[in-house]
Amino acid sequence: MSDTKKIGLVVKKDTQACKKADALEAWIVSRGAEVVRKENSFSEMKFSDLKHTEVPDDLFCIFVLGGDGTFLSAVRWIEDQDIPIVGVKFGEVGFLAEVCEESLFSVAEAILDNRFTTESRMRLEVYVFRNGKERARETVLNDVVINKGALARLASIETFLDDHYLTTYRADGLIVSTPTGSTAYSLAAGGPIVHPGVPGIIMTPICPFTLTIRPLIISESVCIKMKLAEKSSDIMLTFDGQAGLEINHTDEIIIKKGAHPIRMISIPDQHYFDVVKAKLRWSGSRV
Repeated sequence: MSDTKKIGLVVKKDTQACKKADALEAWIVSRGAEVVRKENSFSEMKFSDLKHTEVPDDLFCIFVLGGDGTFLSAVRWIEDQDIPIVGVKFGEVGFLAEVCEESLFSVAEAILDNRFTTESRMRLEVYVFRNGKERARETVLNDVVINKGALARLASIETFLDDHYLTTYRADGLIVSTPTGSTAYSLAAGGPIVHPGVPGIIMTPICPFTLTIRPLIISESVCIKMKLAEKSSDIMLTFDGQAGLEINHTDEIIIKKGAHPIRMISIPDQHYFDVVKAKLRWSGSRV
């Protein structure tokens, strides 16, 4: 078997990102490694339109050049494989891409020399059943969202935890997120910031009709089951904001901790809360 490292590059279709990817690819090849490159052009897709392209099972790691959307696309590409991944910031501000453009090559050199560590990030497995038959199965890193359309009435979402009835959310929607996803849509909807090392799942209602309904953090071991009330219409289930599936009251949604976490490459001397402070501009810090 060849000892040549095979490096994945997932690149946002952006002039600056593509130019930097060209330089990185040439540098990697000059180091005697092989490059597998995938360009990502994000567009909102229905679940039925989503097609996974197979990822080589012998990738040493993956560099993602783009924003959070590109990173989430790369995670979907990996699927269940245990491949370390690192994001390089381009485009809009995000929380998943930790490497700045200026330090890319020094970080890349450390990675190719095996001088790096990884941290495990939980994912969620999502199943959708209709009349006892599986309609969809997805894995998400950030969140799964039940959301009503612009003209739809409030969604009524019956929710059970380990088959024990919790409540019926009457709201514009409901976000179920990982700690990694707590700084995404959930945060914008009023949910808490949860450190990625916390073994929990966050449930955040979107504009709830009852003000006493608040965001909830539950154990990662809990299985969540949800159903819409009858006569629900114009309701969408979205996976990491990457794909959507129309649902109705005949569907049953089951969400639980995924069996295959993502291994994110850790950058030395970079701490989670320093990133949070910078992104959210706490204490006057800037992005």
